[in-house]
Amino acid sequence: MTFPTGHLQEHPLPSGVLGALSLSGYQLLVDVAGIGAGRLGGQAFLLVAPEPGGGALDELTHIALHQTRLGSESDAYAYQQLAAQLGYLRLSGYRLALERVGLRSKVALVNPATGAIVMQIPDRHPGRLFGGGANVSSLVAAARTLPPAGPPPDLRNPDLLRQAFLALALSDESTTGAEAAELADRALALTQGNPSLDPVAALAAAKQETPES
Repeated sequence: MTFPTGHLQEHPLPSGVLGALSLSGYQLLVDVAGIGAGRLGGQAFLLVAPEPGGGALDELTHIALHQTRLGSESDAYAYQQLAAQLGYLRLSGYRLALERVGLRSKVALVNPATGAIVMQIPDRHPGRLFGGGANVSSLVAAARTLPPAGPPPDLRNPDLLRQAFLALALSDESTTGAEAAELADRALALTQGNPSLDPVAALAAAKQETPES
C-alpha cells in the first residue's frame, strides 16, 4: 500500500487522542509515506498511518515518540528528519508494526525480507536524563544506517517520487522544511524532463539551480 501526499492531513490524530493529550491545533511539519512529525508549542511527536489489514480502530493514525518539552529547535527539526527517513524506508519496502500503549503507540521497523525488527521507537520520548539510545537524534542516526529494503520508488509515479525527494532533501541538516519542499518540486520537474536521472542525481541537480532558473 502506498500513502499519497497529504495522507496525514486528511487523516489526523483521532479527536479523542487530541483532547486527552491537549494536542488540538497541532502543526503537521512533514508527511512522507504516511509518517509525519507534529508539533504544538514545546511538544513534538511522530504520526504514523498503520499498515493495511487491521481492524477499524487500527486504521486510525497513531502517535509515537511523544515529547512534552522540547530541549531546542534542533530537537524539533530532528523529528522532521526522523519522520522523513522512516518514510523513505517505508517507500523502499520496510513495514511498520504498531503496538498501542494507552493513547500512544510503540513502533517497530520491520525488514520484510527477514521479518526482523531493525529499529524500535518508544511511545514517549525518554528525555535527556533517561534518553539512552532512544532519543530522537540517536534514532535519526540509526535510521540513516539502514539500507533500502528494495528498489527506489517507481520513477513513473510522480507522487511517490516527490515524497522520496522530500525525504532525501530533509536528510541535509542545513535544509529547512520549506526549502526541502521547494527542492523536491524542482527535482521532480527535472526528472520529468530527463527520465534517466535517478533520485539522488536529480536532487543534486535541483540544489545547483536557483528558484528563478
